Amino acid sequence: MNTVTQITRRRQAIIEYSMKKGVTAAARRYNVSRQFIYRWKKRYDGTLESLKDRSHRPHSHPNQHTAEEIKLIKDMRKRNMHTGLVVFWVKLRQKGYTRSITSLWRVLKRLNLTPVKPPNPKYIPKPYEKMLYPGQRVQIDVKFVPEACIVGDAKAEDKKFYQYTAIDKYSRFIAILPNNALLTKVI
Repeated sequence: MNTVTQITRRRQAIIEYSMKKGVTAAARRYNVSRQFIYRWKKRYDGTLESLKDRSHRPHSHPNQHTAEEIKLIKDMRKRNMHTGLVVFWVKLRQKGYTRSITSLWRVLKRLNLTPVKPPNPKYIPKPYEKMLYPGQRVQIDVKFVPEACIVGDAKAEDKKFYQYTAIDKYSRFIAILPNNALLTKVI
């Protein structure tokens, strides 16, 4: 059985008992206050519908957004549809909006004005271009050669050496080009 129906039937039983035996006796028997019984007796019109709970939501709130603030938010949102929350809040602050960013988010959600992120464009890979002749495409790498790899002359300690490696993508031929003869072969 539905809990709302159980509650309303209990209230109806309390009211009917209080009509026969009195409010005080009903309050003792059902372990409720006399105020409770008077309140529900006043509302009771003979149907279970009159004994159902009403909304507990307040009719208004002292800090709710004013009509001018909501109009400002709607107008700014038309011009800045895809702007993020923080940037949108800063722009509103420049126009005189004084509320917090969280209250702005609640209003945007309630008015269904949250930013819609445009979808990312689909990635379409480019077709690989086949090489037709050697030397059409060459990959070149440069590497610093540490001192441990240098052999020979003592003058080399003050200099820096680099190794240039070129790989032909068509033939897979590798050419290592040192910038000095003191360089050992490193592959």
